Amino acid sequence: MNTKYIFVTGGVVSSLGKGIISASIGKLLQARGYKVTIQKFDPYINIDPGTLNPYEHGECYVTVDGMETDLDLGHYERFTGIHTTRNNSITTGRIYKTVIDRERHGDYLGKTIQVVPHITDEIKRRMLRQEVRGEEQEVRDMSAAGNSHTSHLTPHTSEFDFVITEVGGTIGDIESAPFMEAIRQLRWQLGRDAVCVHLTYVPYLKAAEELKTKPTQHSVKELQGMGIQPDILVLRTERHLDDALRMKVASFCNVDLECVVQSEDMPSIYEVPVSMQRQGLDAAIMRKIGIPVGETPAMKSWHDFLDKQRRATREIHIGLVGKYDLQDAYKSIRESLNLAGIYNDVKVKLHFINSEDITSDNVEEKLKGMAGAVICPGFGQRGIEGKITAVEYTRTHDIPTFGICLGMQMMVIEFARHVLGYTDAHSMEMDTTTQHNVIDLMEEQKTVTEMGGTMRLGAYECELVSGSRTWQAYDKKLLIKERHRHRYEFNNQYQEEFEQHGMHCVGINPASHLVEIVEIPELRWFIGTQFHPEYASTVLHPHPLFMDFIKAAL
Repeated sequence: MNTKYIFVTGGVVSSLGKGIISASIGKLLQARGYKVTIQKFDPYINIDPGTLNPYEHGECYVTVDGMETDLDLGHYERFTGIHTTRNNSITTGRIYKTVIDRERHGDYLGKTIQVVPHITDEIKRRMLRQEVRGEEQEVRDMSAAGNSHTSHLTPHTSEFDFVITEVGGTIGDIESAPFMEAIRQLRWQLGRDAVCVHLTYVPYLKAAEELKTKPTQHSVKELQGMGIQPDILVLRTERHLDDALRMKVASFCNVDLECVVQSEDMPSIYEVPVSMQRQGLDAAIMRKIGIPVGETPAMKSWHDFLDKQRRATREIHIGLVGKYDLQDAYKSIRESLNLAGIYNDVKVKLHFINSEDITSDNVEEKLKGMAGAVICPGFGQRGIEGKITAVEYTRTHDIPTFGICLGMQMMVIEFARHVLGYTDAHSMEMDTTTQHNVIDLMEEQKTVTEMGGTMRLGAYECELVSGSRTWQAYDKKLLIKERHRHRYEFNNQYQEEFEQHGMHCVGINPASHLVEIVEIPELRWFIGTQFHPEYASTVLHPHPLFMDFIKAAL
């Protein structure tokens, strides 16, 4: 069959959960046997979120091929198990850069470059997943006549049955207008092969004790004003919506009643796909596209997971030692810990511990009651000494500790200071004058001047030492592959000294000999990874290191 395209837009306010709805749709279609991919189009002008402050944008997610992306791609992967790539995350900045680079190269042969058709054509090409020959060139497929208007654009033969495209922001945003125009054109071009799902908000006014549909009506009217009629409405609500209210929305918004679905607050985001299936969201999409609906998939493995989640009532307390006091800043780590807890039949209660506030006088009080601690990733000097103090406490008190990226580097620095006796040991990132740079700038990074997209990014191989705790956690695999995002590395000049004093380097990149994993085998669980294992943890396949960490904490 032809590839089908689902466009997910949002109205009224942001942060309604378009990413969760997109991931849920992907999961439901997968359960029906279709091959699915999900992509995110963000209206901001940054090339990618790699240089954005976590307070601005939450965590930066990294794909297997090394693209720094929006955190929604983490939801896509956790729900569906697909591996996203740079083609799954597009920003206005990348769109404009591609078009400007082509103009500079002469591909348009003197034409005046405009938002319509040139920018919208490039957006359409990306939405249709038309492949490019290397992003540094961004393809030069313009016709010899220089006519770039691609109203004739047709999807290439795709390996996907469904391409789900989520557009960031809300309807009416100035920066979203080119994306909406591209969707409008594609709806006409693709006919029944395209469906528009619009997520909007139905607020509850406590004083009047009423649910209000007017914001939804205005949002749909705005969308219709752009030439797009939504096929399906997903109403985000904190209260249950009765059929009369759904009928009202259907009537005012020109949508079938069966295509008005509500997204109530759930105990867990992982309940959302089941709720959407129960209301027939996937069936409505298939009817709109003209595919026989067939039987409703059982989704047994997903229901088994939810049953485990409901039964996991015993609590375990884990401390997150970091400097970004924001839930989304460590989103993938939080979800990985929660998933590992469920599979270990416990409910993980996470406690953020701001490393800026940790001192040797209060560290015991800060970590009191914690069964384990995660030393979080990050960049920069702020909060570093607090992390080192926390690591010293957990190491000397044998509290299970998991250091990730910068967290692993803090483990190394703490060990060098308090076990090897190098009191000035540090990372070159924080102190360029240290005489004991146990963490050093990677050789290939020493000539890098640009900030965005220039770190060691993406999946790299790692050879594990047989017999190590990490090797056991990975089910005795000798070769693994994990995703990275860093510029600094363990200084191999100190490897022998660390090993002699009890901190073992148990994971090594075979090509660069970079130390990827350190552990202290004498302790219950004390492991640091230069890579980010949280990016590879999914609902049906929790990451083995998080699983083993929670098991040790129990």
